[in-house]
Amino acid sequence: MKVTPKLNSDLTASRIITTPIGKLTLVASAKGLQQVIFGAKKLRSARTVSSKANGYLIQTERQLREYFAGKRKKFSIKLDISGTEFQESVWFALNKIAYGETISYAQQARLVRKPKAFRAVGSANGKNPVAIVLPCHRVIASNGTLGGYAGGLAIKRKLLALETSKTH
Repeated sequence: MKVTPKLNSDLTASRIITTPIGKLTLVASAKGLQQVIFGAKKLRSARTVSSKANGYLIQTERQLREYFAGKRKKFSIKLDISGTEFQESVWFALNKIAYGETISYAQQARLVRKPKAFRAVGSANGKNPVAIVLPCHRVIASNGTLGGYAGGLAIKRKLLALETSKTH
C-alpha cells in the first residue's frame, strides 16, 4: 500500500510578528499565504521549509507593516486558502470593499448573489483564514453595530479606526 504524505505538513513556514493590534502568526506554503492568526501561536517546526513559503511570509509582513502605517490600502499577496465554494466566494468578495469603507452582511450577501444568506456570509467571514489581508473587518451589521470578528471586537474597532483615520 502506497501512502502519499500530506504536502502541506512539511512545506509550511510560520512567523510571529508584532503589530499595533498585537501579535499575529503568519503561515505560508510554497503556494502562498495560508493563515493570519490573531495572537502568537507556536506551530510545529517543519522539517523542510520552502524558500518560497519564507518569501511569502516576508512579503506578508512587509505589506502588513505598510498597511498599519497607512501606506497600503490593498494587499497583493498570493494566497493558498481553501474553503467551500460559498466560503471562497464570500472571502474574495471582501476585496471589493474599499479601504476605509464598510458594508453590511446583507450587502455582502447580495455581492455573492445570495441575498438571503447574510447569516451564512457572517459565518463564512468568521472562518476567513487570512483576516486583514481579505478585509472581513469591513463588514458590519445592517443596524450599524460591528457584528462579530474572529480577532475580537476591540481589534475590529482598531482596524476600522486605523482605516478611517488614514482616509481623512
